[in-house]
Amino acid sequence: MDTPAQRSDVRLLDAPFDAAATLAGFTSAQAAAGGIVSFLGQVRLDEGVEALELRHYEPLTRPAMEDLAAQVRARWALEGLLIVHRSGEMAPGEPIVLVAAAARHRRDAFAAADFTMDHLKSESWFWKREKVGGTWRWVEPRAQDFTDIARWQAKAPA
Repeated sequence: MDTPAQRSDVRLLDAPFDAAATLAGFTSAQAAAGGIVSFLGQVRLDEGVEALELRHYEPLTRPAMEDLAAQVRARWALEGLLIVHRSGEMAPGEPIVLVAAAARHRRDAFAAADFTMDHLKSESWFWKREKVGGTWRWVEPRAQDFTDIARWQAKAPA
């Protein structure tokens, strides 16, 4: 039987990744799952954004991402969990984050992916900045990011 650690794939990358191929590989390994939910976040072409850069401190970031995966696995009955997050400079259209949750039942998969993304957006271990008009500016989490994560504090596991 798989241990919880074997059912999670947490990747912190500093180079582009092929989201479709990564998701296909994850999906093919989930024969026992009745549902697989995924979310792909990409750099949007918004307000003249020329580039996005994410910085982090690996000795803290990687363990924190693995801890998040453990929290998700403890909260929902999952067959598998995938968290892939980029760092470095990215152009519009490039993938930033891919989260996929596989479960016997769809509600667990949906909730696990949603919870994971809410935590990555508001409690993330990345510093983010955008390049607009040739100038870099730091980006802070939005109020909505904190509202999104707060709803999980009141919810019991599904």
